[in-house]
Amino acid sequence: MAEYLQTHLQTLEDESIYIIREVAAQFQKPVLLFSGGKDSITLARLAQKAFYPAKIPFAFLHIDTGHNFPETIAFRDQLVEELGVELIVRYVQDSINANKVKEETGKYASRNSLQTVTLLDAIEEFGFDACMGGARRDEEKSRAKERIFSVRDDFGQWDSKKQRPEVFSMLNGKIHFGENVRAFPISNWTEEDVWKYIDQEEIGLPSIYFAHPRKLVKRDGAHLAHSPFLNLVDTDEIVETMVRFRTVGDMTCTAAFISEATTIDAILYENKASKSSERGARIDDKRSEAALEQRKKGGYF
Repeated sequence: MAEYLQTHLQTLEDESIYIIREVAAQFQKPVLLFSGGKDSITLARLAQKAFYPAKIPFAFLHIDTGHNFPETIAFRDQLVEELGVELIVRYVQDSINANKVKEETGKYASRNSLQTVTLLDAIEEFGFDACMGGARRDEEKSRAKERIFSVRDDFGQWDSKKQRPEVFSMLNGKIHFGENVRAFPISNWTEEDVWKYIDQEEIGLPSIYFAHPRKLVKRDGAHLAHSPFLNLVDTDEIVETMVRFRTVGDMTCTAAFISEATTIDAILYENKASKSSERGARIDDKRSEAALEQRKKGGYF
């Protein structure tokens, strides 16, 4: 009898599909948070496999800051059309127009943190009781604290000290009226796992993930994409060079990495040799030691 050996990626895929099916089974109205980044694209492929040959039985939700990379938005629209899923988009600009949030000003102005209000409004508008996302524990220390099913109170807030144990992979989706859950099916994956899975599955990605020549604003040692959304100051230097992006966020706070990597093999090699973390180029994470955790406590994804 031939010996069957399960690969590391197969084990991760099985676990993620189990989690996605548990979300669909335990909640009345789940949604998949989709940013157009490599992690949410991987999550979309896993959701597709979880219910194949049926269609994905929940909608995708994108909170659009209006300052996204155009390549990401184009890819988002193409992918949801291919998958045949409903895409719900809610705009930070609408929250600004309704005076629910205030546009930041100055050199480091960004809409990234403003997404929280728009997201919480969308959860309430549609009555979502579970929001799946592509966050991973290896990304950042506050994400390492999150359980697979992470309960938010009726104000959308997260308390790291009030999390449920998940012994033997038992996922408890019971919530009180008004509460909701953030679910993380690829929480146990690493950045390297995601890239290897994308390679194995031949999953398409927005072009910004691969090295390309780009006009940039060099500021405080970081290379930000040149865009009309960035408030330029006299000390900014405009340059053009080959770069790629390791994460996808608001254009005003996601810096590029100098790179010649145009293939996944080259990206994996560069990442291993890099002294910077995956989120090391996220300016929003550098506002304080606990910047992401503070945003998460307030309802940020």
